[in-house]
Amino acid sequence: MFDLGWTEMLVVGIVALIVVGPKDLPVLFRRVGQFVGKAKGMAREFSSAMNDAADQSGMRQMSSDINKSIKAATNPVGSAMDGVKSAAKSLTDIDPDSETGKLAAQKAEDIKRIQASTARAAAERKAREATEALQRADEAEAALAKPPEKSDT
Repeated sequence: MFDLGWTEMLVVGIVALIVVGPKDLPVLFRRVGQFVGKAKGMAREFSSAMNDAADQSGMRQMSSDINKSIKAATNPVGSAMDGVKSAAKSLTDIDPDSETGKLAAQKAEDIKRIQASTARAAAERKAREATEALQRADEAEAALAKPPEKSDT
């Protein structure tokens, strides 16, 4: 709105001090502050009244619909992906009594079995590696506890 820097504010303050005088300057600033406060209050009230009118007339809904269509126009890949996601979601709603539902249940059960056997194999491998690490540590401790051999040379 107004582009006033610190130097401009300083010039305005000095001019106000000279024109109004030091005695009446605090009263002037108080009045200016009250005026600015009233102006902000009226602007806030006007803005809320316009928002209420937009809500009552349905402009917000129309605005959000327009924003969605603009988004779809500017990002066709994203809107296409949204369409694919909604289509895929409708495909996942399968009747469990149909052949497809039975196959999906069997596939889910097979996946659980595979995950369980993979987890079991990983746990066994970790246990085997831990046992081997303990054996190597015991051998290293035994080698350190053994006194070094002296040579007669």
